[in-house]
Amino acid sequence: MRAGSKHAQDGMTLIEVLVALLILTVGLLGAAAVQLNALKYTDSSRMTSQASFIAYDMMDRIRANSGADYTVTPPTSGNLSVARDQDLYDFTSNIVNFGGPTATGSITLNQRVYTITITWSDARAANTASAPRSFVLSSRAAVDPVATP
Repeated sequence: MRAGSKHAQDGMTLIEVLVALLILTVGLLGAAAVQLNALKYTDSSRMTSQASFIAYDMMDRIRANSGADYTVTPPTSGNLSVARDQDLYDFTSNIVNFGGPTATGSITLNQRVYTITITWSDARAANTASAPRSFVLSSRAAVDPVATP
């Protein structure tokens, strides 16, 4: 009987190795998928951070030059002699440099509250050809003058 049980074990180590290899392969594929998702979301987060930096930079420029109208169409070239034009040119240049030619930015004013909106394509993170993403910043840029009695 002992001799028969020895033959029953023939080939078991090969099957055990193949099963272990299958489990290892599934684990490695899972780790690769996690890594790919981490790369996608890191890139998306970086883009959102850059949009935030650009919007806050523009809001600081608006506050520094609160008497100028920043809701006009941005110029196509910089003009160092007019701060507003240079600020708007830098704003649009920064947006195109970070988000490509399809990225856009807008500045609106409603009752002394400026709203800066930056929109770009986040196709890599969304796995679609067209996935617009936006960052919106709203803030009061100047205070109303205090009335004296």
